Amino acid sequence: MRMFAIAAALVLATSVAGVQAQDRTPSPKGAKVFIISPKDGETVSSPVTVKFGIKGMTLAPAGTKTENTGHHHLLIDTEAPPDQGQPIPSVPDKVVHFGKAQTETTVTLPPGKHTLQLLLGDANHIPHNPAVISKKITITVKSSP
Repeated sequence: MRMFAIAAALVLATSVAGVQAQDRTPSPKGAKVFIISPKDGETVSSPVTVKFGIKGMTLAPAGTKTENTGHHHLLIDTEAPPDQGQPIPSVPDKVVHFGKAQTETTVTLPPGKHTLQLLLGDANHIPHNPAVISKKITITVKSSP
């Protein structure tokens, strides 16, 4: 009986995982997001203006369920969330949501090296399938004089 219960639990877990993956919004082939500025390797002053780019899709505010649309999430000094079937978490100073379809922001960063990356979320802040994620760039924020 115990083996049956374990097997049933595994089947249920696999089914739930499959449903989550199917529920992700599809992204078109070749869709991409990228950071227009600053450039990878650039040395900048804080606050830093970060400009977002998108190709093969269009921007729409969070909650808008239109095919081939999404909104940006800026990842600062962090990795993309490992569970792409869940909403992108909001983490102060690490994951910034742009649910009004903004195309740029200004962030205050301390002196030193920092990484920036964009991840597109669908109407519910869930990464598309496949995920539309930018190359991670590294910038250096110089100390104030």
